[in-house]
Amino acid sequence: MAFNRISNHRGFTLIELVIIIVILGILAAVAIPKYSDISSEAREASARGALGALRSGISIWYANKAVTTGTATWPSVDTLNMIGQVMEQAIPKNPYQDDGLAPDSIIDGTALGKGNVSGGRGGWAFNPATGEIWPNTNSAGENNW
Repeated sequence: MAFNRISNHRGFTLIELVIIIVILGILAAVAIPKYSDISSEAREASARGALGALRSGISIWYANKAVTTGTATWPSVDTLNMIGQVMEQAIPKNPYQDDGLAPDSIIDGTALGKGNVSGGRGGWAFNPATGEIWPNTNSAGENNW
C-alpha cells in the first residue's frame, strides 16, 4: 500500500517569521523617535498658538482703548485674567506648565523683565507697562518667544 504525500505547505517557515520580525523591529526603531519628536513639536505649536492669541487680544484691547478713549493703554493683569474683557474665552493654558501651578492664569511680570521666569504660579507673565507677554516657563527656551 502506497501513501501519497500531499505537499500542500500551509504556514510560514521559521526563517520567514524571523525576517518579518526583523523588518517590524526596524520599522519600530525608525517610527518611535519620529513620534516623540512630533509630540514636542505639537507642544511647541500649542504654546505658540496660545501666545499668539494672547498677544492679539492685548493688541486689540490697546487699539480699542486708543479709539474709544483717546488714550492707548495696556490692560492690567487683573483685567487680562477676567474672561470677556481682553480674551473672549478663558486664558489658554501654557502647555509647558503641567505641574498644577495655574497654567491658565497670568502674573505680573513687570519686576521679572521679558524672558525671565518667576518659578511660581501663572502660565504666562505680562508686563502691563509695555504690553509684553511671554510664557512663565523655560523648559524648551519658550520664555524668549
